[in-house]
Amino acid sequence: MIDEFAKDYLHEGLRRHRKALLWKLDGLSEYDARRPLTATGTNLLGLVKHVASVEARYFGEVFDRPSPESLPRWQDHDGSDLWATEDETRDQIIGFYRRTWEHSDATINELPLDAPGHVPWWPEPDTKLFAIMVHVLGESIRHAGHADILREGLDGRTGSFAELEKQIDEEARAAYCAKIEQAARTAAPIKAY
Repeated sequence: MIDEFAKDYLHEGLRRHRKALLWKLDGLSEYDARRPLTATGTNLLGLVKHVASVEARYFGEVFDRPSPESLPRWQDHDGSDLWATEDETRDQIIGFYRRTWEHSDATINELPLDAPGHVPWWPEPDTKLFAIMVHVLGESIRHAGHADILREGLDGRTGSFAELEKQIDEEARAAYCAKIEQAARTAAPIKAY
């Protein structure tokens, strides 16, 4: 009984954060969806591509259920799953992510939580479906959080879903940021040289 509750709970969390990550692309220009937004090149469409690749690998080859999508060998990882090439469209990457959901969901639905898996790139490679669900959910939450911050930096939009988004009160936001800035300056005064 607890196994089914745990499995359903983790699976629902994964579904929720998949949607939240995709929502971060809504309404963005092609350039803003793809451009590097950090010093390391992190970008919104690349986050979607990366999470799709992670999920495809963990719910695929780890359980000897290879993804129907073409993936490079894990040993050959070169960071190419972290950004979209000129030839990859947003629709292709989103489609890959959605097809990965179907494959992952089939693995989750068909296997028990204690189903054995093997992750060759982990120091202790033998694991169970439960551990993989927790790991992939953590990855999804982490990268959805990155996407939230990146999107906020682009146009101020925040939140997990469109229906939860509030109208932005620019004056209230500016006053709030000024209050935080003042607290920071008071705690660490700037020295004149």
